[in-house]
Amino acid sequence: MSELPSKPTKAPIHAVHRLHEHRKSLSTKPFGARGKKLVRCNLCLLGELFCTCKHRQYLNTNTSFMLIMYNDEVLKPTNSGRLIADLIPDTHAFLWTRTETDTAMLALLSNPTYQPFLVFPQQYIENDQVVVEQITATSLTTEQGITKIPLLVMLDGSWREAIKMYRKSPYLQQMPVLSFAPETLATYALRKGSHDFQLGTAEVAAMALTAAQEPQNGLALSTWFDLFVESSLLGRNRRAKETLTPIAEFINAFKQALKASHECAEK
Repeated sequence: MSELPSKPTKAPIHAVHRLHEHRKSLSTKPFGARGKKLVRCNLCLLGELFCTCKHRQYLNTNTSFMLIMYNDEVLKPTNSGRLIADLIPDTHAFLWTRTETDTAMLALLSNPTYQPFLVFPQQYIENDQVVVEQITATSLTTEQGITKIPLLVMLDGSWREAIKMYRKSPYLQQMPVLSFAPETLATYALRKGSHDFQLGTAEVAAMALTAAQEPQNGLALSTWFDLFVESSLLGRNRRAKETLTPIAEFINAFKQALKASHECAEK
């Protein structure tokens, strides 16, 4: 069995970090998030005591992501979309606007290297878009025999905001949709201990990676999300500061998932 590098290379600044800085430059006053007095890491936005940046590593993956983020979403410390960019090297992030669509985003969606899939609930689809539950080699291969890279498009905001983005953006209504069956959502929600099906962006992305035939990467992202949630709760005094053992367990779970991902990629 192969081992991870003894000194893993810390993943560099990514697309969500850059978008975060851009969005801050547009603000006329500081973003007033809950816990604004907490001293935070500038990258993961967690409390400095519980920063996870040193554990961050890119996965070996054939999947790309595009995050289309609703206005202030990129500024929120609770945003989980950035976790996707933490682990997936080919991740792109854009701010959504109703009237001034980013030309670079549209160019990426039309890039022949990629096959975009909108990750979105089927019940909100309003036209004849193709809906799939799995991304297979067949769905990525053109008539000329060229295999494209799956580009998973995530609408990052509240569910109400995501629905608005979809309905107000014709370009989102022109691509296949990756949606999950109710029983899939129910199983995942049960495993995560959730009380509803309105999962976070990173949780849905983990399911999407599994649907793209990368279950080990889906597990790695899921455990990275677990670590993020626990670290967030500790920073908000929702966990006793003395009980750091659980954090070590979450870190270990992520490292094991990361190792499994690398081993799977080498086969």
